[in-house]
Amino acid sequence: MYLFTSEVVAPGHPDKCADIIADSIVDRLIIADSKSRVASEVFVAGNHVIIGGEVTSKANLTDEEYTQIVKDALIGIGYDGKSAFTKEQCLFPEEVKVQVLLNQQSPDINQGVDQEDGETGAGDQGIMFGYASNETADYMPAAITYARVLSDKVYHYALKHNHKLGVDIKTQVTLDYGTKENFENCNPQSIHTIVVSAPSNEDMDITEVRELLQGLIDDAGLPTDLYDPKKTIVHLNPTGRYVSHSPLHDSGLTGRKLIVDSFGGYAPIGGGAQSSKDYTKVDRSGLYAGRWVAKHIVAAGFAKKCSVQLSYAIGVAKPTSVSVDTYGTVLGGLDDDILSTFVGENFSLTPNWITKKFGLDKPSAETFLYADVAARGQVGQSDYPWEKLDALEVFNKLK
Repeated sequence: MYLFTSEVVAPGHPDKCADIIADSIVDRLIIADSKSRVASEVFVAGNHVIIGGEVTSKANLTDEEYTQIVKDALIGIGYDGKSAFTKEQCLFPEEVKVQVLLNQQSPDINQGVDQEDGETGAGDQGIMFGYASNETADYMPAAITYARVLSDKVYHYALKHNHKLGVDIKTQVTLDYGTKENFENCNPQSIHTIVVSAPSNEDMDITEVRELLQGLIDDAGLPTDLYDPKKTIVHLNPTGRYVSHSPLHDSGLTGRKLIVDSFGGYAPIGGGAQSSKDYTKVDRSGLYAGRWVAKHIVAAGFAKKCSVQLSYAIGVAKPTSVSVDTYGTVLGGLDDDILSTFVGENFSLTPNWITKKFGLDKPSAETFLYADVAARGQVGQSDYPWEKLDALEVFNKLK
């Protein structure tokens, strides 16, 4: 055996609640003023939500408006006060107390970001990693893809059947690649273990809960060549009781689920979170650009898997480095040096270029919303602008 595991948390997990609230604020401010500069961290604990950080925007929201954003986000997640759970078992929106501790962005940073020539300097220094592999149709690694499939299945069931399940859900998938060579060549052999934890109505017997969750797993559409219900090890609510849940029983913090948000541990992660930040913050935009490049390299058939590292200096537009690593799977007579040079020469990868390419300053219900991205994962969803394979003709010049 050669095993590899990834986990996913549903929107109702306390850390995801913090991310979704933070990005609901980003959406509200950028939609009102596309040049808003936002870095608003969110901490949820019990019935308390604290919003702190920096905001500079023509949209001057009141504390009451921030409070309403918080409550609307929680209701959208599924903490709407209409489930079978009591106020002692999970969060109710009317019980939430919000504290707003926001300042304006430092002018020392702003003078480097909004430059006189119209260019946008990076909102911070740092490193970002994009990744792709040919293990799934969306060029995402397999374990996190299937953990997301299970999370989505159980979460959407919980939203429709809140008399049975709550939304603070975690899933985990372990793949058996058989050998390290298979792992290196993106060739999983089977789903070895599945873990699902979902809060349940206290009136439900654990046997009933486990039968319900097993049925959802079997109906989730996992690939039949990997998932065998008779062979896969399955752990369902393994403690035997999971009733009390939500931020009422576990604190949540923005940016604490970076691996869940990205590639499930298959690739390095950058130094900062995406949620809570506007598009000039390269922790966000750099991840999207790196993922877009890596996905094109794999989709063009140049490698089985690929990692792209970008780095930036605060106030400087062009990346300070662009590095491609194909983990020894490069094809077609190319090498990582050629790919790195090609990417750097063909795509400027400045904050302005990334913003215009993906419309990051124009979130909307018709394109994308940052709060939805926070809920579903920062990468790997085919409807995101940075997931579109719209430049294959450029990469095909290497053939």
